[in-house]
Amino acid sequence: MSFSLKPDYEQSFKRYEAFWEREVIDRPPVCILLPVEKPMEVPKKEYPSQQERWLDIDIRAEADAIRVRNYEYYADALPIVWPNMGPGIFSAWCGCGYHFGEDTAWSEPCIRDWSTDAPKVSFSEEHPLFKATVEYTKRLLELGKGNFIVGLTDFHPGGDHLAALRGAENLAVDLIEHPEEVKTQLKNTQDDFFHVYDFFYNMLKSAGMPITSWTPLIHDKRFYIPSNDFSCMISTEMFEEFFIPGIIEECRFYDRSIYHLDGPGAIRHLDSILSIKELDAVQWVPTAGQEGFAQWAHIYTKIQAAGKSVQLHTISVKELPLVFETLKPEGIWFSSITGINDRYTADEVLKRISAWK
Repeated sequence: MSFSLKPDYEQSFKRYEAFWEREVIDRPPVCILLPVEKPMEVPKKEYPSQQERWLDIDIRAEADAIRVRNYEYYADALPIVWPNMGPGIFSAWCGCGYHFGEDTAWSEPCIRDWSTDAPKVSFSEEHPLFKATVEYTKRLLELGKGNFIVGLTDFHPGGDHLAALRGAENLAVDLIEHPEEVKTQLKNTQDDFFHVYDFFYNMLKSAGMPITSWTPLIHDKRFYIPSNDFSCMISTEMFEEFFIPGIIEECRFYDRSIYHLDGPGAIRHLDSILSIKELDAVQWVPTAGQEGFAQWAHIYTKIQAAGKSVQLHTISVKELPLVFETLKPEGIWFSSITGINDRYTADEVLKRISAWK
């Protein structure tokens, strides 16, 4: 497997495989993006509406293919492009209304009454937004062949999908007033999701791609990022009763998985998440403005002590000594390190990480 934008792909792939196994070949994988000296101009076009802009698949794919060329993928950074249709696109395919904004999209709940609306919720391959996502993926695969990696879209299944179908506030009440309906719907929608995942997984594998998505991590078989941002609204007891069984089943479905733990409100569920033996790694994402290693060192050490691999997100160069003192290099992935602006600094950082034992 080779990509013109990543000539040393095979060596980086081995480092990521070692990350999954909580091992180290020569050093942990390190992502460093450096801008090219002469970036290409990304085409722009005016549209009457945001929906028309989002659904102009050819222009978007061509812009993606140009944008990915405006960086050097140093160390283990990967040239990844994925067909972004917004975080609720799977829910749209299952019946939710869907609205596109400037930078994101959001869904409109479609289950207003459990008895009359829930039976109507079902994934449809005939949904125009599903067809658009398929076309987007196909176009990226054409442009990416031999050049860059194409990933899966952002599905957001499980609890977040059900929160989209029902509305987060309504779902929080439903856990008390309609527990059986919630559990039944979670089971039904998970079956739909596994079907959808395999559809796009097979597209990527048939094109000779590794598997990746919005998190720039790779594996050669089934890989994804389980999550439940809705969990910030509920107790650990409810999280374990309603959502942990589905997350376990999801992790069993994948060959590799990294849980997306989003924000301080989700920390109370960390023990429950770490108890999932099928889960390989954890991605901790602090609230914006609270990035850095020092204040969250206890979270990272807890994850590593539980035998899970760890994604280090937005760690600064100045914090590297504390990282070395606190953690072990096995099972660590530096997905971004702030304070690196040139090759010299990048090389010095790589030397320091390579010497970490």
